[in-house]
Amino acid sequence: MTSNHSPKTSNTRSCLAVVLAAGEGTRMKSEKPKVLHHVANRSLLGHVLATLTEAGATQAAVVIGPDREDVEKEALKILPGARIFVQRERLGTGHAVLSAREALAEGSDDVIVAYADTPLVTIETFAKLRAPLSDGAAVVAMAFEARDPTGYGRLITDGDQLLAIREHKDASAAERAITLCNGGLMAIRGDVALSLLERIGNSNAKGEYYLTDIVEIAREAGHRAAIAIVPEEEVHGVNDRAQLAAAERMIQVRLREKALAAGVTLVAPETTFLSHDTRLGQDVLVEPHVVFGPGVTVEAGAVIHSFSYLEGARIAAGAVIGPYARLRPGASVGPKAKVGNFVELKNTELGAGAKVNHLTYLGDASVGAGANIGAGAITCNYDGYNKYRTEIGEGAFVGSNSSLVAPISIGAGAYVGSGSVVTENVPADALALGRGRQVVKEGWAANFRSKARAAKGK
Repeated sequence: MTSNHSPKTSNTRSCLAVVLAAGEGTRMKSEKPKVLHHVANRSLLGHVLATLTEAGATQAAVVIGPDREDVEKEALKILPGARIFVQRERLGTGHAVLSAREALAEGSDDVIVAYADTPLVTIETFAKLRAPLSDGAAVVAMAFEARDPTGYGRLITDGDQLLAIREHKDASAAERAITLCNGGLMAIRGDVALSLLERIGNSNAKGEYYLTDIVEIAREAGHRAAIAIVPEEEVHGVNDRAQLAAAERMIQVRLREKALAAGVTLVAPETTFLSHDTRLGQDVLVEPHVVFGPGVTVEAGAVIHSFSYLEGARIAAGAVIGPYARLRPGASVGPKAKVGNFVELKNTELGAGAKVNHLTYLGDASVGAGANIGAGAITCNYDGYNKYRTEIGEGAFVGSNSSLVAPISIGAGAYVGSGSVVTENVPADALALGRGRQVVKEGWAANFRSKARAAKGK
């Protein structure tokens, strides 16, 4: 049979991604399904959906298990336009894909079948998987050379033709000797996808509908099947905590290599942990043992000293953070500002050149350019029910061990004396003192010790 398939390139073809997310993952020993566990601060499902979108998928159908509103919620958070389908019976991968029959029937140039527990597949691999469809193949299977093929389906080939995929349990001894294995993902030409999927039967050792049978079905119908060979790392699936940790290790290596290639200095890359969305500018210096939570941007030339933790923060060019600093969501550090050791910022903007060098907490605050916040100073921003803001003007000086009780404003150029508890606004260029007057009693200490010794008979 010859194909009248349109020769459009993969980047001009519409693509439906069917993402199978119905597995519970009982080996995770967790209350939540495995696809909601995180690597690099994004769920496994989130990684797959985001990568498919970047790779050019124009529609997404997510197949979930019954009563899995949590998985549905996550899918729609990552990709609001995704369509959700429920696989109510566990009858195999072919059956799972057909749960999205409605989406398949609407037609698309290409169909990609992906798995929500396989988060390491790259944009380039999805493109590679689709490419043979542009050349007339009806089915393309993702393949890899396995170091240990035990348990994997084997790919039976003739040159560049894929003849069949044989599941391990159904394979002969000769077929089990094959090391070219099935990576699980598959691309199917959209105009034949539904008709081929509907012909999958369940005459195998497990009595399930195997998606892999589509290869032989396609060939029997006169179509060509092909393979796309990828590195084994990309087919790494997550079924337990050890595999989750391995996926984290592998994605961290990728993120670190990407940062280094972009001109970032990671002094000890293996000790730096990045989020999937960490943005580091050129000539940023990151010392050992720094952790980036989600939502962090660090602009060019900034320095992040050791043992700092940043999340939801923006660091401007030339700023210096740490060591031992904690930046929480909403922290924004201006150009050449300094956040020193054991300083915590939350929902606080620090102006250009401002300094918060030691042992300080600033929450729900705005600090003007060039201001100086002394050691041990804090904003008292929460009364147990509501949050209040503190405004500190440009060039202000807040002395050590001061408490600023919000809501409050410290004017530009004002001084707050060390040890003060400030409860009222301070005008610009004023001095605020909020502490008890010092009293000195000469000889008190010697007299106290004498009486104490006498009381003990010493």
